[in-house]
Amino acid sequence: MAFDPKYTITQNILKNLTKIEAIKEAFKRNPVTPSLMASLRSSAKMASVHYSTKIEGNRLTLKQVEETILKQKVVPYKERDSSEVKAYYKAMDYAEKYLKKNLNFSENFIKRIHDIVEGFSASYRDGQNAIYDNSSGNIVYMPPEAKDVPGLMAELVDWVNKSDEIPCVIVAGLVHYQFVTIHPYYDGNGRTARLMTSFLMRKFGYGLKGTYSLEEYYANDLPGYYGALNTHSHHNYYEGRENADLTGWIDYFTTGVAEVFEKIQNKAKQRPTVDLSSEMRKLDVKQRKILELFVEFKEITSIQIAEYLNISQQSGRLLANQWIKDNFLKLANSSKKARKYCLSEEYEKSISENSR
Repeated sequence: MAFDPKYTITQNILKNLTKIEAIKEAFKRNPVTPSLMASLRSSAKMASVHYSTKIEGNRLTLKQVEETILKQKVVPYKERDSSEVKAYYKAMDYAEKYLKKNLNFSENFIKRIHDIVEGFSASYRDGQNAIYDNSSGNIVYMPPEAKDVPGLMAELVDWVNKSDEIPCVIVAGLVHYQFVTIHPYYDGNGRTARLMTSFLMRKFGYGLKGTYSLEEYYANDLPGYYGALNTHSHHNYYEGRENADLTGWIDYFTTGVAEVFEKIQNKAKQRPTVDLSSEMRKLDVKQRKILELFVEFKEITSIQIAEYLNISQQSGRLLANQWIKDNFLKLANSSKKARKYCLSEEYEKSISENSR
């Protein structure tokens, strides 16, 4: 039986979807300076790592997470926590690279993400597992039997790849819900589900260039998060949750997306001391996107251009040559085998001033 989620698009859900769409389009239209973009992306990535692992009991503070990842520190007496956040960060990097290749959502991709999160290769569980209340020891949720897991996962992936008529944000939210409902692995299900959600949001065009963290929204309201996922009063999957009404979860999820989108929209309106809006508006969409690369690299190749824009290498070379004519780029190395490009003085100066 194919995955067939049951829910109703309420007025509040519709309001959330409208708000999300409006902010997404405004974010694309309004130029954001490269250094501000880099800052937003870095902050969001660290927040995602910190809050997603914190939900599962990780003891590191946000500052310790940053030091662990950026400075490769291991926090004394918290070696396991340090390893866990490094693994989550690595899984995010893998998802970003997969995203740039524009490959389909698949079970193999999910498995690879889970393997990185856990630090070892794991198959779907071969036995029963359950979620218990820490204080009482009672079963909170008992997922489907192991024999049903492969079929349920195949149905979920197939549904995602065929759900063209369903709002993308709802698809991402339902994947989150159904993945933790199936609970296909013995451990790492929550972290993997949250990674899948962020990946799909970006794949569907709702990533705001990786500048927000849904994980922070969940972690700051754990009772609401777990309450929204608890869609039926019976703890057994086969006694109600299998066919539960998911309207409440979708309401919670879309409300969260709308809130974090609005938060990032407000941050993106911040202007540095040197206002680059006039320079930025001279650029087309592709040039603005490539400008992000120059925040990280002083010189780039046509291959990097092609990969970043998801176009062929030949198109990347043609684009680079055209941008030289447009005075956006200039040759940094004219050798055919090691040809590299840098920004023209106008845009190089803009980035340098804005980074002070």
